Amino acid sequence: MRAIRCLLAGLVLLVLAPAERAAAEPGYTAVVNVIYGHKAGMALIYDVFRPREPNGAGVLFMVSGGWFSRWQPPPRRVATFEHLLDAGFTVFAVHHGSAPRFKVPEAVADVRRAVRHVRMNAAEHGVDPRRLGAHGGSAGGHLALMVGLAGDVGDATAADPVERVSGHVQAVVALFPPVDLTRIVGPNERFPALDFDPELAAGVSPVRFASADDPPVLLIHGDADRLVPLANSTRMGAALDAAGVANEVVVIEGAEHGFRGAAQARSRQETVAFFERHLSGPPS
Repeated sequence: MRAIRCLLAGLVLLVLAPAERAAAEPGYTAVVNVIYGHKAGMALIYDVFRPREPNGAGVLFMVSGGWFSRWQPPPRRVATFEHLLDAGFTVFAVHHGSAPRFKVPEAVADVRRAVRHVRMNAAEHGVDPRRLGAHGGSAGGHLALMVGLAGDVGDATAADPVERVSGHVQAVVALFPPVDLTRIVGPNERFPALDFDPELAAGVSPVRFASADDPPVLLIHGDADRLVPLANSTRMGAALDAAGVANEVVVIEGAEHGFRGAAQARSRQETVAFFERHLSGPPS
């Protein structure tokens, strides 16, 4: 009987796991496996990390490297954005349909939907829907830029209530992002998500979307990055300048792709300061 009771208890835990509120490490709580959509018979999810003393603003962190969106247990994932939690930001770790099965245009569609879902459920998560930021590095930085620069007000006639909600964010921080996929689209063993119709590449290239209504953008890049050269961020900054969009390009000398050590510390400091400036209250 004892063995049966243990088995039943385990089954109950499995049933309750999605979107279960559970205490995590000291300093924050987590709501895991929040479903924001479905595709190919699978759920699209984000995890919500709420600091003990939230400031009311939320940051959507794009879980993406090479457009692979790999799952990790929340206590391991949190190290990536603990600096944001320490500053009081509620963090939404957004997973998209991952390579190699799904390609870049599908990932872009997923994260844009995630923004709408977060905004629609902002009150439940304790954040102001007018104080949302997007953040990520490399492919995640690309997706954060697409969220910020290609946002829209939603489709009031859509049958899906999520699609009726605005997809705008109020600030973007992108680390070493690729910004023009027309130059790199095609068969790619290392990054299979780039193997899609070249005709679609311009539509998922952030540098093509700079416009006067874009939110403020911070780009952080190392000048020794050989995977995604610094020219990506300088070109993005120039496009935003031309459109009259507030932006900053921070160049970290000697830093390679994927910051470590002092470069990582500088990047995190700049990120927190930027979000604190631009998400401190409702936009004017």
